[in-house]
Amino acid sequence: MLKINCRPATVAAALATLLAFAAASPATAQQAKGGSGKIVCWKDKSGKVVGCGDTVPPEFQQNASKELDRRGVTRSTNISAAEEAKRREQDQELAKKKAEEDRRLAEQKRQDSALINTYASDKEIDQRRDRELQQVDARISQLQASLKNATARHNEVKGRHDAATKSGKPVPDNLKSELTESAANKQKLEADIAGGEQDKAAINTRFNEQKKRYLELTGKQPTAAAAPAPASAAKK
Repeated sequence: MLKINCRPATVAAALATLLAFAAASPATAQQAKGGSGKIVCWKDKSGKVVGCGDTVPPEFQQNASKELDRRGVTRSTNISAAEEAKRREQDQELAKKKAEEDRRLAEQKRQDSALINTYASDKEIDQRRDRELQQVDARISQLQASLKNATARHNEVKGRHDAATKSGKPVPDNLKSELTESAANKQKLEADIAGGEQDKAAINTRFNEQKKRYLELTGKQPTAAAAPAPASAAKK
């Protein structure tokens, strides 16, 4: 087995010696290499060439290497096990991203088809949006009415609680519970109203996006908004 292990700084010189030997004694070199006529150089884990010969030593077989012919021309390269694992991981990540993109495009195609088949004009999209907004407004109005009552109730209970506290006497447990309950009810209604306003913003955003996409797909121009009725007509 022909093998030279050396420091990276002397690898070039060692390789030159091997190539010179192969060129000067082709028959001997062929025999030493099992008739392959090739020289293999192996690297350490940092990627530096640390030796050359006819066979990669066992301790370097998991590292990168390259094969050269007798003229010093690289004929093939082998990446390290670590590089191979990294490449597989990158390939898997690319495949995952491609699958996600394919799913996104398929979902977009489905939504586009539903959009075209659902509406005959962008005006219908506006009308659908307005109906949903009206439903949310109605819910908010009911919540606001409930909040008004809940606030009055809480203020009344708090007044009694404050009065009991100022008297210096122990505040009854039932009054404490009543105050806690009224405060929690008031906070819940306030949160529900805030949620309703968020729902309205989401509805506007959703239908604006649908309308924009609909016009892109159909190539139609936006429907002009209806002009307001004249003041005289409104009075009639």
